[in-house]
Amino acid sequence: MLGVMSRAQIERRLRSVSERLRSARDDLGVTEEQLVQLADEADDARLRSLVSETPIAEKEHRKASRHADRLRKHRDRLQAEVAALDAEQDELLDRLTGP
Repeated sequence: MLGVMSRAQIERRLRSVSERLRSARDDLGVTEEQLVQLADEADDARLRSLVSETPIAEKEHRKASRHADRLRKHRDRLQAEVAALDAEQDELLDRLTGP
């Protein structure tokens, strides 16, 4: 995947990947906190919709659910990015410490 690289190139790439990984993990933490809040709001809207049985309450429930679903997809993309960056970092570390 990384081809032939000098030690300096590997170190530069490792610093870059580490910074991107830190940023992605920070974004993931914020997103997960927001998702908890939005999921709670969607659940509350669902209950209000069931109790009130009004079109407005149903519309609010659908809107809140869609918003939470979009944030879940964003979280999933961030999780995949973190996993890929972790793997790249591991590979770079192996190359740096290898023969």
